[in-house]
Amino acid sequence: MRKNSLAAYIIIGIGIYFLLKELRLPIITNFYSWQTLLIIIGLAFLIHSYTAKHYQNLFVGTILLGFGIHFHGVQNYSFWIDHWGVYLLIIGIAFLIKYTKTKEGLFPGLLLISLALVFIFSVQLPEWLTWIYVLIDYLERFWPIILIILGIYLLKRKK
Repeated sequence: MRKNSLAAYIIIGIGIYFLLKELRLPIITNFYSWQTLLIIIGLAFLIHSYTAKHYQNLFVGTILLGFGIHFHGVQNYSFWIDHWGVYLLIIGIAFLIKYTKTKEGLFPGLLLISLALVFIFSVQLPEWLTWIYVLIDYLERFWPIILIILGIYLLKRKK
């Protein structure tokens, strides 16, 4: 597999997106959005991961695809679940998909999926877990700090 295959898949996907946008096919008008571009990039990562056997990209591809589908669903479908727990679910699924090829990430995947399902489908938590609501309020307010810390960690960690 060539070194530039990931870029090629992304360019092909974006080319198809803009071609379909120019053709103005009425059946896919809801897909002319930034969410679709996120889906295309996620699919490109996944296709590249499987074809080039670079399985470290499975995690990123699954997250991009999942977030793209979720954002598209929230925007276009009234029945779509718009809950922050969906993000945990997507990340948990990404860990499990990565686990299928690398044998890494089973525990975090199962843990995140379990937490996501509890948070999404619980109307009210038991009294002894109400501290989670306070934590969630802080996370919803200061989540960019988590991204900054994660980015700094990734820059500073040794391989």
